[in-house]
Amino acid sequence: MDSAHRNRVLILLFMGVFMGSLDIGIVGPALPAIQSFFGVDERLISWIFSIYILFFMIGTPIMAKLSDIYGRRTIYVLDVAIFALGSLITILSSSFWMILLGRAVQGFGAGGIFPVASAFIGDTFPPDKRGGALGIIGSVWGLSGILGPIIGALLLNYAWEWLFIINLPIAALVIALSYLILPATKKLEKISFDWAGTILLALLVTSLALGVNQIDTSNFLASLSSLMVWPFLILALIFLLLLVRTERTAPDPVVQIGLYHSREVKVATSIAIGTGLSQTAIVFMPSLAVAALSLSTSQASLMVIPLVLALGISAPVIGRLLDRYGTRIIMIGGTLLLAGGLFLLSTLASSFYLFILSGIIIGLGLGTVIGSPLRYIMLTETPPPQRASGQALINFNSSAGQLVGGTLIGAVIASQGGGLAGYSSAYLLIAGIAIIMFLLTLNLKRRKEQLATMFKSNQEDRE
Repeated sequence: MDSAHRNRVLILLFMGVFMGSLDIGIVGPALPAIQSFFGVDERLISWIFSIYILFFMIGTPIMAKLSDIYGRRTIYVLDVAIFALGSLITILSSSFWMILLGRAVQGFGAGGIFPVASAFIGDTFPPDKRGGALGIIGSVWGLSGILGPIIGALLLNYAWEWLFIINLPIAALVIALSYLILPATKKLEKISFDWAGTILLALLVTSLALGVNQIDTSNFLASLSSLMVWPFLILALIFLLLLVRTERTAPDPVVQIGLYHSREVKVATSIAIGTGLSQTAIVFMPSLAVAALSLSTSQASLMVIPLVLALGISAPVIGRLLDRYGTRIIMIGGTLLLAGGLFLLSTLASSFYLFILSGIIIGLGLGTVIGSPLRYIMLTETPPPQRASGQALINFNSSAGQLVGGTLIGAVIASQGGGLAGYSSAYLLIAGIAIIMFLLTLNLKRRKEQLATMFKSNQEDRE
C-alpha cells in the first residue's frame, strides 16, 4: 500500500474513532435537559455514562476477536453500524430505559471501533510509521475533549436529541468510505467462537459496574457492606477467576490470556489501568477549581481547556517520537510529567496560574500515557492474527480503571467533607498511582530489544 492510500485509511479510521470518543463528552451539557425530560434522579442519570462504559468494555474484546476471525473491514463497518443503531434508538427514546438501551448499543459498537482501528494500523503501516499513525489516532481524545462539550452546548439550542442525530450522517459516510478505502481481509477457517468466555466476560463487567455504581462515596465504608454493593463485587471476583481459568484452556479465547506470558504485555496492561484512573481525575478538576479558586461552575469548566489542549497537541508529537526513540524513554518521561502535574495540583491548586500550569503538565503526561505508546507495545508484542485482541486488552483495562476511578476519587473527597482538603488528598493519591506507573515503565524493553521483537513480528507479517 502506497503512502497516499495509507493516509486515506488513517483519515477514515480517525473519523470512526472520533465519532465514538465524541459521544463520551458530548452528553455532558445535555444531562440536565435529559434528566428534566425523563424526570429521573442524579443516580439514575449517571447511568448514561456508566452504561456506555460498561458495554464499551464488553464490546471491546468481543469485536476485537471477531475482527481477528472475520477480517478488519467487515467488523469495523459492523461496529460503526451498531453505533449508529444505538444513536437511532436514543433519538427515538420514549422512556429513560430506552435511552439507556440506546447508550448500551452505542457503547458496544464503540468498543469495537477503537481496537480494530489500531489493529488496522498494525496491518497497513510499516513498523517505522506506526508510531506516528497511532499518535494521530491518540490525539482524538484531546480533540473530542475540547469539541464534545462545545458541540453539545450548541446542539442543545435545538433539542437534546440532536446530540445523537449528528452521528447518523457521519456513520453513513464512514461505512460508505470503508468499502472504498479499507483493504479487505480474508476470514480465518476452522475457528470456533468462545461463547463461554464471552458470557463470563459479560457477567464480570456487569457485576463490577453494578457494584461500583451503587457505592455511596459520601459514606464509602458503610456502603461497601450494603447488599447492593458487596455481593456484586464478590460476584465480579468469582467471574474473573472463572474467566481466567476458562480462557487458559479455550482453543481460541475471546480474551487472549496467553499474551500475558510476555513481560512487556503485563507491564503495558497494568499501566493501562493507571491511565484509566488518571483520566477520571480530569472529571473532578472543575469541582476542584470551585473549591480552590472560588470560581463559578461555568468559569471552572474552562480551567480544563489548557489540559485538553496540551493532551491533543502532544499525542501526535509523541507518536512520531516513538518511531525514533521507542516506548521506554517516552513512557518514563510521560509518567514523570503526569505524577509531577498531579502533585503540583494537589498542593498548589489555590494559585490560579499554578492551577493552569499543573493542568498543562498533566495534559502532556496524559497525552503520552493514554496515546500511542501502549498500543505501540501491543502491536509489537502481539502476533499479527491477534492484533485486535491485543489492542482490546489495553482498552478493557483502561475502561476498568475509569469505572473504578470515579468511585475511588469520590470516596477520598467525601471522606474529608468534600472541601479543598478532600480534593488535595484525592489528587495526591492519583499522583502516587502515577509514580507506580513510572516504576512499571522501568521494566519495559529498551529500543534495541524492541526493534528485534518488531523485526520478528514483521517477518511473521510477510509470511
